[in-house]
Parts: sequence; structure tokens; C-alpha cells
Amino acid sequence: MQSIEITFPNKETKTFFYGTPLYEIVDGVSNKEEIIGIKFNNEIVSMQDKITKNGEISFLDLFDPYGYRMYQGALKFIFEVAVKEVFKGVEVYYLHSVPKGLMIEIKGAEIQKEDLKRIKEEMAKIIHNDEKIMKYNVLKKEAIAYYLSHNQPEKAQNIHNNNNEIVSIYKLKNYYNYFYTDMPYHTKNINKFDLKFLGNNRIVLVYPSSRTKGSVPEYVHYENIVNTFLEGQNWLKTMHTSYLPDLNLEVSNGQIKEFIEASELIFNESIAEAAKKIAESKKIKAILISGPSSTGKTTTMKRLASYLKTYGYHTIPISIDDYYKEDEERPVDAFGKLDYESLDAIDTEMFNEDLMALLQGEKVYLPRYDFVIGKKSRGANAVEMDDNTLLLIEGLHGLNDELTSSIPDEVKYKIYLSPFIPLGIDRHNYVSTVDLRLLRRIVRDNRTRGTDVASTIELWQTVREGEEKYIFPFIHQADMIINTAYAYEVGVLKVYVEPLLYSVENTSPYYEEARRLLDSLRNFYPIPSEYVSKDSILREFIG
Repeated sequence: MQSIEITFPNKETKTFFYGTPLYEIVDGVSNKEEIIGIKFNNEIVSMQDKITKNGEISFLDLFDPYGYRMYQGALKFIFEVAVKEVFKGVEVYYLHSVPKGLMIEIKGAEIQKEDLKRIKEEMAKIIHNDEKIMKYNVLKKEAIAYYLSHNQPEKAQNIHNNNNEIVSIYKLKNYYNYFYTDMPYHTKNINKFDLKFLGNNRIVLVYPSSRTKGSVPEYVHYENIVNTFLEGQNWLKTMHTSYLPDLNLEVSNGQIKEFIEASELIFNESIAEAAKKIAESKKIKAILISGPSSTGKTTTMKRLASYLKTYGYHTIPISIDDYYKEDEERPVDAFGKLDYESLDAIDTEMFNEDLMALLQGEKVYLPRYDFVIGKKSRGANAVEMDDNTLLLIEGLHGLNDELTSSIPDEVKYKIYLSPFIPLGIDRHNYVSTVDLRLLRRIVRDNRTRGTDVASTIELWQTVREGEEKYIFPFIHQADMIINTAYAYEVGVLKVYVEPLLYSVENTSPYYEEARRLLDSLRNFYPIPSEYVSKDSILREFIG
């Protein structure tokens, strides 16, 4: 029998029989309890696959971005199966991610808090029994027929819109599903999770990540984020556009222009609401706007300034980035590089002195930070406030009171921006906020800086870590949440980002991430940007 040579991550080479299943190779690895997925010759493969050629193997765990997504996908499948085993005839809807978890709604039964114990026990049984998650490649028409027969028309339509004649679905116990990610081969390593009851048949599935060091984090409920998402979801229902196939129908019917215009009006309404609250307060003098990368902070600030002008206010824009300490004074990260994310990188003393001086009616020469030389200097033109002047302050640490420790709370108004799309791809898959921001950033970085996709993806994990440390813990301090995403925008971004993602070579460590993003775009109909207004948030990214 022919022998195959496999090289492991430690450069050790071992010989196996031709046709050996990959799961047998994993069984012989010392850290097999941590392995969630496999890369063979730099491509994700199923553990069901059999080796037929020499190659290099590497293992994915929870700390790998792709391994994390596989973990999350498997946990969703385990939860769905457990719920359907406990409550017959119900349907599970995965609504959207929330900080530290995933919001779920169950329909078809009345769920109470005490029911979570039964669901957890069933999930634990599936994991303890090490149930296999089997991958099947089936004909497109067979998958469509299956989902139609199980009253999931939006899934059937998504598959219909897919150009591939063969589609992959997964089976756990007697249930079939797909979650737009490769899946682990078995359940035994998907053993860390928690459930939190929100009421109204809604549950949060909490799971670990690399940023929680592999432990299940404590769930912190942000009511304002949940409410903002549900408001967006209800609006889409009124527009009869709850799922991606509904949006695609708007495109194919030539009605997408009207939908885009309506989406812009909804965003403007949220800005108008913020402006009204600020104007009616009479005490607010400093509006702090914060949000993770690629949320559209620049456009939101400009739009808010325009609305405030209708109330007789003029605004002074201030960027927190202009208060960076000089390079020689700034802290370094764990790798010895200058830390741009930490609050310690900001000259908070100078920042507070300037704000207090402005609030007291004094003239201030605001600084500008030069990233080339790593220093800031005062500008040539002074600014000052009167009774009809407001400060618009934008930056990473805007929600953190330590940034503005000298400023009285009553004069501050904090706005948190987040681009989440309440449009479901189907009832079990949604548009990830993180993926949406990454797509935006890939397009913008390439357009404005000539940055290649791999470089943007490489930096992305560092950006995400900064957000986890310095933004998300302070969301509860926000006075208002503004959703800066449009339900249609992935179709617009697709036109720009697909060619860039295809440019990533299969030798790149970011090849699989690029392919995953391409796969997430496949069911979206492309939407021309000609209908996007010139002052839309999307213009920050597509130009």
C-alpha cells in the first residue's frame, strides 16, 4: 500500500497509509483536545477527508481566528439540536452577535428561565457523547428540496442563488444545517459555553475566544444595543426585507434605489434624534463620539454638526488622536512596538486643560499630531466657545471617563457608533459586524493607502484587541447608540472588495480568511454605487 509523508508543525515528518482519514492523524496528536480544525497545505480541510498526497499539516484551535469561527459554528449547531430535542416542533433563530455572545430567539414554545437548565444538560450530553458532525456534499436541487420541505424558504432561495451545483451541508444527530463556516468533526472539544436568559423567548449563547484567553466570559447585558438592533429588525420587517433573498429581490426587481434612499432616511432620523436631545438639554457642551474601527465616525460627526446647526449651534471638531504623546513618551505593546491603542498613549493632561479652557470661554490653539515625525504642535488658528458652541470630540476612548476626568458629567453626551446589519442571511446566519467592518476597511485602506488585503487582515487582530480593551467595556456609559450600517451595503462593497480578496495568494497565511470572506459574499447580488448618495457613510470607504 502506498505511503504518504505528512510534515507536522514542529517539522517532524511521519508516514501514513494512503487514504488514512485525517481524524485518525489527529487522534495521535498530544494536544488533540484543543484541536478544532485542520489546514493541509495551507487550506482548510475536513477531518473526514483522507490523505492522498504528501503535505504539511497544521492544527486550528480556539485561538486561531478560523478555529474560533468553527467553534462558534459548531456551538450554534449543538444549541439548535439540543433545543429541538427538548422542545419538539420549535424553530431557532440566530439574530445577531452581542458583546461576548450571540442573541437567539426561539419560536414555537414558551421558554422560561428555568428551561435553560434542560437545554444546557442536553447540550452537555451531545458534547459528552462526542457526536460526529458529518459533512455531506449534495446536489443543489436536493438541498433546495430539503429546505423547502422543512419550511425554510429563505435558505432554499439562498442555495438557488448560489452558482455552485454542489453544496455542503452538515449533519448532527438527525439534523441538517449549514453555518457558512467549516465545522469540526466532533463535539467533544466544543465544551465551553454558557446561556443567559433575556426574556421574551430570547437567550444569549456565551462562548470563549482568544481575547478571553479561552475562558467563557461573564456576560454583560447592554440593553441599548439590543434595543437598537431590534428597532432595525422591525424596520426591515415593515420593508418586507428580513432576509437576504428579500434584498436580492429588490435588486433584481429594480427597486433597490428606493430601498437605499429609505435606508439613508432612517440613518438621518437617528442623527436628528441625537441632535434634538443635545439641543434640548441646554447643559451639554461636549459630545464624545466613539466606536470601533470602520464605523463611519467622520461622516457621522459631519452629519451631526449639520443637524446641530439647524438648532443654532456651531461646532468645534476635536480628534483625540491629535493628543497622542510624543513617540519617546508613548508606551509600547508586548512586541515592543509603539502602542497607539492604550489610553496611556494620550496626553490626557493636555487634553483636559484644553477642554476646560474652551468651556471657560478661553481661546485655545488646538494641536495637530504628525504621524510622520511622531510629534504634535499647536495650530496657527485659535478656537473659542460661546453659548451657542458645542465640542464634537471623536476617538477610541470617548466613552471612557478617565479621558475627560476634569470635565463635569452634566456637560458630556456620549454616542457609541456600531455598524450592525439586522438583515439575516437566513434564520441561522447573519452579517457579522466584525466582517462588515473588515470589508469596509479593506476597501478603504486599498483605495486611500494602497494597502494590500493581507496587510489589512494582519493588522486587524491588533485592532480588534484594542477595541476589546478600550471601547467595549465602556459601552454601558453611552447615552445613545447609533447604527451606522445599511442593510444593503454588502452588495455595494462586494463590487469593490471581491477583486481585492482574489488577489491573496494561496501561500499567504491569510489565504483562508480571504476565501472565507469571499464565501460570505457569494449570495449577495452586486449593487451599483451610483445610487449611494455623495454624503453617505459608505462614501468614507468606497470613495
